[in-house]
Order: sequence, then C-alpha cells, then structure tokens
Amino acid sequence: MLKQIIVIDDEKDFLETMKRGLVLSGYRKVALENDPSQALQRFENGENFDAALIDITMPGMDGITLLGKIKSASPHTECIMVTALNEASMAMDCIRKGAYDYLVKPISRNDLFVSLSRALERQSMLEILDIRKSQSLSDLDNPAAFSGIITQSASLIRVLREAELHAKSDVPILITGDSGTGKELLARAIHNASPRHDSPFSAINMAAISAPLFDAEFFGHTKGAFTGAQASREGYLCSTNRGSLFLDEIGSLSLELQGKLLRVLQEGEHIPLGKDSPVKTDLRFIAATNEDIESQILDHTFRSDLYYRLKGAWLHLPPLRQRKEDIPLLAGYFLKPAKNIGRDLSFHPEAMARLKEYDFPGNIRELKSIVLSAANLCREKEISTKHLPAQFRKNTPRACVPPPGVSETPETLKSVEKKYILSIYEMTGKNKSRSAALLDIGLNTLRRKLHAYGVN
Repeated sequence: MLKQIIVIDDEKDFLETMKRGLVLSGYRKVALENDPSQALQRFENGENFDAALIDITMPGMDGITLLGKIKSASPHTECIMVTALNEASMAMDCIRKGAYDYLVKPISRNDLFVSLSRALERQSMLEILDIRKSQSLSDLDNPAAFSGIITQSASLIRVLREAELHAKSDVPILITGDSGTGKELLARAIHNASPRHDSPFSAINMAAISAPLFDAEFFGHTKGAFTGAQASREGYLCSTNRGSLFLDEIGSLSLELQGKLLRVLQEGEHIPLGKDSPVKTDLRFIAATNEDIESQILDHTFRSDLYYRLKGAWLHLPPLRQRKEDIPLLAGYFLKPAKNIGRDLSFHPEAMARLKEYDFPGNIRELKSIVLSAANLCREKEISTKHLPAQFRKNTPRACVPPPGVSETPETLKSVEKKYILSIYEMTGKNKSRSAALLDIGLNTLRRKLHAYGVN
C-alpha cells in the first residue's frame, strides 16, 4: 500500500490493535509512535505521512497541541483524532485546528476504515487542485490552454513546457507515443496556446482516408469535377485555413499520398479538383503516430523527406506505466460523471493499489474504460477490487492478460508480439484491414510485420 499512516498513542496495546486493523483494511505502511515528541520529530525531519491517527490524552504533549504542530510541519497530512471522551466541544476544537475527523474509543474497524478512506480521498482531491494550480499550470505562460491535461508527472510537465514554447511558432510538430496517451489532446492544447487559437482546429484520422478520397477530402473540389460532385466543397486545407490541421496516424499514409502531402508542406499551396490555379494554404501542421517511423523509412514505406518536414519539433508522450502517479488523479477525474448524477464514489485503497500496479497497455483510454465500467457495477460508495476486471482480482496483479496462444513461460517480446499478431490475423480470417484495426496499428505496419514473418 503506497499510503503511509502513523498512529500516535501512549498505549502500546492500542497501537498494535490499530496496526492490525489497518493492515487488514489494506494499508501496509503503518508506523507506530508512543511518544508524541518523537512523533513530531519525524514530521519535522521531513518524513512523509499521508494520515496521522492521534490520541488526545497523552503525557508530555496532549494530542490537540501535537495536532497543531503536525499541521504546521506537514499541512498535507490528514489528521484523525482519537479519544475515550465523547465531548462535542473537544471534537469541534479538533476540527477547528485542522483535524479531519474525531473518533471515540473503542473504535470499530469499519468506523476507522470509513474515516481514513474519506480523509485520504479528500487529500487526493486537494492534491489535484494544488497540482493543477502549481505544477501543471503556474509553470506555463498560458495554463488555460493545457487545463484539459491532468498530471503531476514531472516528465509530462516537461513535455507541456516544450509544447507551449513550440506553440508560439508555426513550425510543424510531430507527436509520438503509445496508443491512448492523449496525442490529440496535446495537439488541441498546442493549438489553443498558439496565435491561431481563434481559427479552426481539424483532426483527421489518416488511416481512414483512402487514396481515391484523399484529393477530394484534402484539396476540395468544384461542382462537376468528377462523377457525383453535385456541389463545390472545401477540403480540409481550405476549411482549416489559418488554423491547425492535426494528422493522426500519419504512419498509415501510403507513399503516393505522402508525396502529395509533402508538396503542400513545401509549397504552401494546393490545387482543388476541377481548378487549374493553385490556392495558398496558411496552416499549422501537427502530426501524430504510435508507430516507429524511422523503421518505416528503412523499410521504404515512409518518405524521409516528409518525416523530417513534419518533425520540425518533436514531442513524445510517456505511457501511463511511466507516470503512475497520475493514475489516482485520472481515475478521480473519470469518476466525475458518476458524482454528477448523485453517486459520490471513491476507490477502496486496495482497488487503487491494484490500479497503480497495472501497466495499462491501452494507457489513459484503457484506464477510463476500466473506471467507467467499475462505476457502473458499483452499488456501494466505494469501488473495490470486485468491481474491477478479472486480472485485478487475483492475488498477484498482472500487467496484462496473456494473448491467445502465449504460454506462461517467459518469452522474448518479439516472440510474444509475433504470436499475438498472427493469432489476430487468423481470427479475422486473414483480413489485414480488420486485423490492423483490432491491433490498433497502421495497415502498412501490419503488412511489414507479416512480410517479416514470412506471410504473404
């Protein structure tokens, strides 16, 4: 359990009882102190405790005095006061001095768990507010543009700082990162932080643009330019003029269409179908991919000149497994729709621990699906492990479920990938387009891999 709790009481038997109850409730890092002065010293020395359970009546220093000193040394620590005296005036005095709750001995395990879990949930929500005001926002010149990105990850915040600097220019930007890491969200934030923010932002899935439709979709056409063209239509290059054009899954574009796109980038103009003269294009291009473009260049499936033209600036989004400190923030954010309809949901500490141990191959998109599913299944006030998918309910959480045909015996990543891709390929009846969609990779990438496996 990542949350750290300290119990401060002069009765050693009570300390051991409390520790057993906390461990049974899922908290693993529990410190015990029977001397209030020693406990305070730990806080003043910089030890980080998320919550403190403090007895009020202790020799040397009473709990209310200790409470004030702890809140001064460690404001983020949630303090729960414990006493044998059920006095309303004392309870109010504790709350006024910063305590979250006031529990009367003997304390039931359920009362302890409810109070502690709510205190820690409150702490998490305050952390989100503090982080979004301090780390994610105050370090940026235009924090509002990036307000949709929730993070406390130092690595991602560095990316946001770089993105804001690049946003001030018109240089093309290439965003890389695993599927589900939020590449379009970052592209929109760059647009919002740029001088073009009052002009259109258009997002295009390049994997969905077929060769016959490319010219009409991008360049537009006049009435009668081809059979079925019953009216003139602006293409993306015109409709997004003076704005930002986001080209998602750029690695899926065929070589023929790459050449057409390169000309637009180089010349700053295009010719709509049915016209003879070129039209000037004033656009900011932002491209994104989850593929290894440099490998595609070596395989002659992607043009190096287009790659370096698009890569005027390069931003890489870290996967969720490398920024696990963001999991509680994002999970809490995704629970907001449930709270908006009157269900005040939170996560049981053990459920949150299981989420933080998971590697999320589908990244933020997968986390959102898991949280929303759990919220639908939960009829209590807390989401527990029973509401999570099966792999989270095992004694030892798994990073991911083995794909079909893969044994439990450790294998190389390349071997596992090959088996998985071939199993999907067979499952779809050797339909390359459907297989690529299920695998969430570009069609060209799938073809290249199948060729490497000796599959024609």
